[in-house]
Amino acid sequence: MAYIDLNTPGPTAMNDLTALPSHAIPSDNQVSMTVGPTTVTAQAVTDNKQGQSVALKQPVHSEDLLTQQPNTSTVQTHEPDGQSIQKAPEDLGKRPTVVKDGVKEFNGPVVREIDLYLNDMISKNASDLHIAADFPPTCRIDGTLVPLPGGDLTTEDSKRILESIMTDNQKQQFLKDLDIDFSYEHSSGNRFRVNIFHSKGSYTAALRLIPSKIRSISELGIPNIAYQLIKRPHGLVLFTGPTGSGKSTSIAAMVDEINISEPKHIITIEDPIEYIFPLGKAVVNQREIGKDVTSWKRALRELLREDPNIVVIGEMRDFETIAATLTVAETGHLVFATLHTNSASQTIDRIIDVFPDAQQHQIRAQLANVLEAVISQRLVPLVNGGRKAVFEVMTTIPAVRNAIREDKTYQIDNIIQTNLDQGMMTLEKSLALLVRNGEISIETARDFSSKPDQLDSFLKSN
Repeated sequence: MAYIDLNTPGPTAMNDLTALPSHAIPSDNQVSMTVGPTTVTAQAVTDNKQGQSVALKQPVHSEDLLTQQPNTSTVQTHEPDGQSIQKAPEDLGKRPTVVKDGVKEFNGPVVREIDLYLNDMISKNASDLHIAADFPPTCRIDGTLVPLPGGDLTTEDSKRILESIMTDNQKQQFLKDLDIDFSYEHSSGNRFRVNIFHSKGSYTAALRLIPSKIRSISELGIPNIAYQLIKRPHGLVLFTGPTGSGKSTSIAAMVDEINISEPKHIITIEDPIEYIFPLGKAVVNQREIGKDVTSWKRALRELLREDPNIVVIGEMRDFETIAATLTVAETGHLVFATLHTNSASQTIDRIIDVFPDAQQHQIRAQLANVLEAVISQRLVPLVNGGRKAVFEVMTTIPAVRNAIREDKTYQIDNIIQTNLDQGMMTLEKSLALLVRNGEISIETARDFSSKPDQLDSFLKSN
């Protein structure tokens, strides 16, 4: 627990402990308190043994006791939106009284209610926050949903909370389309990818934490073939996996490696922008759908006039984006993109199948020529908490290109298995490596493996 010790001069008649939330402490750890006619400054001292709560140790002058009325002292606090406001001690650590539009007030300026939930989410190292009527605000921690304290939200609560983070234009778009994607920057500097949608007529949302720091290829444990892929002059590199498997994080690591080491022009097209790339040797332009460009179709059409070397396409989501992505890769650019598929062979089939039958032969030839690699990944829970990615890696050696061109994608799994020395990786080998390192249990590995016999073979081999 952190205490704020008001070392005021003069005799102290009594001490009073008052809860003070950690987000109310400014960066310089200075907190002012008014007790009767006297204003004093406190220094926050943190002891992490008791968690994130903060208490105020309030000495009161004996001469002030003669005139002090109950609950008349106030504390100057630093709120998540950067404002300083006066709060009575009995209000500290409590939810403020709702005023309007999803904001709260304590005798002064307002603070967004959702920031209080995001503070809890960040402190718990959660990846997602869910807001829904008839449920409490809920975090996803290491893949498991955990409700936050405070009780269920009403339909009015969810609407008020979520409207508070939308602009007027976003509110209009949401009412028109019934769902919306955008990014939201928290006062801590962390950014969130926000999806707000309707569920049984109520406002509902999922907020995904986007870490402020882009982790490196080695920190994420991406196979070393990644360093070769970022050196390719052109072609298509796909990251695939289910929602929430870390695809965007892996692509950000690879693109940032280019950013800090190569004088290239990088353009990203995202909905919304997730990771913000720092200044490096590259020129990085990040375009957000609905903010910097009206549509995916227009953004992809204009790419070829914008002189990029590297292109990042947030998601190949439909026929138009897939077709445009193949064209961009074919015209001499290195393209990174994501797709919601579970394996390399499934990825090839998914891309081909979105095209009409009459075009599929042509698309197989085009894809065989431009594809450089498919990296499929999952996040698995670690023995000591947290999650880590495991990978399947397919690079397009001649045998893979022939299998794509000749519509023999059923051969791809066997090609990967027999060419591990070419930089390829099966999911089972990736899982076995984590088991051997003591990072995951055998049970966890089996839960995520689709080929348990192959997994057992890797575990038994030296």
